[in-house]
Amino acid sequence: VEKDKKKEVYHLEEAAIGGHLGARYNLGYVEGKSGRHERAMNHYIIAAKLGHDGSLVALKKGFMVGLVSKEDFASALRAHQAAIDAMKSPQRDAVSAALKK
Repeated sequence: VEKDKKKEVYHLEEAAIGGHLGARYNLGYVEGKSGRHERAMNHYIIAAKLGHDGSLVALKKGFMVGLVSKEDFASALRAHQAAIDAMKSPQRDAVSAALKK
């Protein structure tokens, strides 16, 4: 099966607009591979602020090589933590504990 990159990017963009964090992360990856690092970091910032862990890791790497400012990284880190805290609930904690057994 032949891959159609334009179609792939189109569907990733549609999913990202719809709020899919994995698609936003993948868009960042595609943009980075295409040499559009600033756009890639913007995708990672958006996904990290919404709680995507992989995007936060990619953003940290971007910060370490100078692609992301200290202010942008700190802002994304704070928003990521706030998003993670907002998703916490007693029900999720109970399921997590049950799955670890």
